[in-house]
Amino acid sequence: MRTLFFITVAIILLFPYLDSVHAAPSEWEIDRAHSAVYFDIRHTYATVRGQFDDFSGKFIFDPENIGASECSVEVKVKSINTNIRKRDDHLRSDEFFAVKEYPAMTFQTEKIRQVDGNRFEVEGKLTVKDITKKIVVPFTYFGMKENPLKPKQLVAGFEAKFTIDRLQYDVGPGKYYEMGVIGKDVDVTITLEVLRDK
Repeated sequence: MRTLFFITVAIILLFPYLDSVHAAPSEWEIDRAHSAVYFDIRHTYATVRGQFDDFSGKFIFDPENIGASECSVEVKVKSINTNIRKRDDHLRSDEFFAVKEYPAMTFQTEKIRQVDGNRFEVEGKLTVKDITKKIVVPFTYFGMKENPLKPKQLVAGFEAKFTIDRLQYDVGPGKYYEMGVIGKDVDVTITLEVLRDK
């Protein structure tokens, strides 16, 4: 009986600790007003810069519990914006993104790992049109603090930069690349502020 008593006491004392170790990280809400999905691509000699105005995602991150962290992003391709309507309409057409048939691009996490300090990598599947490829995206975690504008809220910041070959996803024919008009490599920058209650 004495042994059973001590085991019971030990479990009671350890329970809060065990619970904190295995607790799932909280989900963060993307602050759309302070987040963006940008892209840069070479046009002959100039760099054309654009963004996607409509995107959403699920974001669960805890640097102390990377194994339980995950993210998924969906980008509405119709929202492409390079500040020139004629060019945006061309990019929405069947020759490039074919937005009527493929309205969204998606990314789904498979693994997140810490590289060093505040540098991390997320491995997952990127789907553009009907093509899915596994990619590794490096990102920087800027930290977390109380939201200066809302004391009962936490804010965290992230930035990811990576490059994809648009021709591997059938975004535009290769003729423009061969002509030296439109590059094939697209530099993507995703900058995020995320929010949750304390």
